[in-house]
Amino acid sequence: MEVTPNHTQTVAGWAAMDESGKIVPFVFRRRENGVDDVTIKVKYCGMCHTDLHFIHNDWGITMYPVVPGHEITGVVTKVGTNVAGFKVGDRVGVGCIAASCLDCEHCRRSEENYCDKVALTYNGIFWDGSVTYGGYSGMLVAHKRFVVRIPDSLPLDAAAPLLCAGITVYSPMKQHGMLQAGAAGRRLGVVGLGGLGHVAVKFGKAFGLHVTVISTSPSKEREARESLKADNFVVSTDPKQMQAMTRSLDYIIDTVAATHSLGPILELLKVNGKLVLVGAPEKPVELPSFPLIFGKRTVSGSMTGGMKETQEMMDICGEHNITCDIEIVSTDRINDALARLARNDVRYRFVINVGADSKL
Repeated sequence: MEVTPNHTQTVAGWAAMDESGKIVPFVFRRRENGVDDVTIKVKYCGMCHTDLHFIHNDWGITMYPVVPGHEITGVVTKVGTNVAGFKVGDRVGVGCIAASCLDCEHCRRSEENYCDKVALTYNGIFWDGSVTYGGYSGMLVAHKRFVVRIPDSLPLDAAAPLLCAGITVYSPMKQHGMLQAGAAGRRLGVVGLGGLGHVAVKFGKAFGLHVTVISTSPSKEREARESLKADNFVVSTDPKQMQAMTRSLDYIIDTVAATHSLGPILELLKVNGKLVLVGAPEKPVELPSFPLIFGKRTVSGSMTGGMKETQEMMDICGEHNITCDIEIVSTDRINDALARLARNDVRYRFVINVGADSKL
């Protein structure tokens, strides 16, 4: 158990102890609530594909034991004396970031996610040198800067994945002008209809975009059109369907984490069109130069978002009633859910009902 000074609060959670990735009950300690901190009773925690990568040490950087979870919602139980924006009883959330330097150019612009010294909510190194533990746990102590308010209109369970999946698609959509008054009627393609993709469709529709879902799974067409109100659906493995969509889209957001070629997708963009990658395939993607050169197209990447932008995104979700489509998981079924997540067998995000566990 951790011996960092001031880590005196005993917490029950769930952790992976080795590369087998099996999640087991784990008792650890969190720091006392400092003057700038907010203590949160965790109610719900979303399960992200990133959790799988960390528990299996796919990226070679896992520090075991690892307590995953960075889509956390709950209720404030304590606030520090320097905390003005939150009070006991507030509904709040914590996403991917636990700390940053607070003083670099990125932090000053509230782009904390790009800070060189960013500490992730789990498997990060906090200011006091301790390893951070995530939301698969009964409570959390967070610095006030990295806490967001959850609008009263949003349920805490379906809002939880917005803290990663939501902001991950919102940030580049905003950056590239997709979410502004003048964008209505423009054409957005969403590659992959999973945890990130389904939220991108919802944002697109909320801001008046014409949305096309691009998927390898014909079985998802009905869901895309009927449940998510997508305007069009294209099977990416069907050359005729792809050919018919040539030079028709203004933007594409690619959420797919599997290795794939960007060539056919780029051909769907108009001249000057923009493709943003938010999925993270383990191997390099194929990027042919001709579709870029002959269409003056741009490819970029994006990761989560800063705290100001995350709060803005959450407020917009409150206004437009945007939530994630979720499946609730009890704490004793975490391993089953992770196995299904590895098979992409979820519509569209698992959320652990942490607050219902009687042992916490």
